[in-house]
Amino acid sequence: METAKQVSVFLENKPGRLANVLRALERQKINVTGLSVMDSHEHSVLRVVTSDLTRTGQVLKEMSTPYTESEVLLVELRNQPGALARVCEQLAAEHINIDYCYVSSGGRNGKVMGIFKVSNHEKAARVLNGSATHTAAKKKITKRSPIRDRRSYSGME
Repeated sequence: METAKQVSVFLENKPGRLANVLRALERQKINVTGLSVMDSHEHSVLRVVTSDLTRTGQVLKEMSTPYTESEVLLVELRNQPGALARVCEQLAAEHINIDYCYVSSGGRNGKVMGIFKVSNHEKAARVLNGSATHTAAKKKITKRSPIRDRRSYSGME
């Protein structure tokens, strides 16, 4: 588990805008580790982690494309059912909110990267690295209760 900077790029929601950014990164030999695109009617938000943050910023500035940077967690996951769920459960058990996440495709040794934007990076890093102060082992709890949705819904039984 490591931290990295993610670039959020604001693109006009028109054909070719995403391709232009990705081609510009390719020309500079910048590898894309993971990406996610969310759209609305007027614009798209491209979230991307690359091999070179500084050069990525330079490429976007040259294109006059607005962007921001934010810290994310990169978690190496086995490419198998349940791997992502286990990480989400670990974070939830320690009351760490996941603002959003996405995964890379393919990776080293059959693994992928889970890219997480969370409410508390330091605590999440401790939890995922196994050194949280509130882990089950330190509390001497043998099994955690399942995570429950504590919201109440009136009229539902």
